[in-house]
Amino acid sequence: MKLAIKDLKGNPAGELDVTFEVIETGRGTQAVHDTVVAFMAGQRSGTACAKTMGEVNGSGKKPWRQKGTGRARAGSFASPLWRGGGVVHGPKPRDFSKKVNKKVAKLSLRKALSERLKAGDILVVDEFKLAAAKTKEFAGVLRNLGVDGGTVLVVVAAADAAVERASRNILGVGLATATSVNTYELLRYDKLVFTKEAFAKVEARLAD
Repeated sequence: MKLAIKDLKGNPAGELDVTFEVIETGRGTQAVHDTVVAFMAGQRSGTACAKTMGEVNGSGKKPWRQKGTGRARAGSFASPLWRGGGVVHGPKPRDFSKKVNKKVAKLSLRKALSERLKAGDILVVDEFKLAAAKTKEFAGVLRNLGVDGGTVLVVVAAADAAVERASRNILGVGLATATSVNTYELLRYDKLVFTKEAFAKVEARLAD
């Protein structure tokens, strides 16, 4: 498979050979599911916490005597039935993260990239160097490439402060490096824009 390379003005700048094995069958679908679920679970802070009867602040004294008052029996001010009382089976801090096998993670990345390639959602640019670190400059590049109508993920070879500064105020635009981009990001955006060097680095990750 070959991918057309464009410059930042949208003009043809050559072709790129896809060297990794594109998955043509249904293989890898479950790996993608497991990896995305694990990623989203890892984003949860897990800090929700509710106090039990033994943790709420208050006296341990019995509110009133057991019999003779005409009221229902009460043994604690911390009763879950009372305002300010403890919570039954409430949330406690926990770790939501899930373990994903390295081979599963690599298979899911290959599968996601394969599907986006087959769908024609990947563009490759020669390089992503801006004349100035300005939002207007970045938006102009997206317009030249024809990807300004929806969400787009730009994948560069290494972190670039100028590109990051220029892209952060544009709604629906994400930025990732070749070493950090993951399956979730590859599936989330409408279009993916890779630099030639970044695409080669992602292919190297799949070949290890």
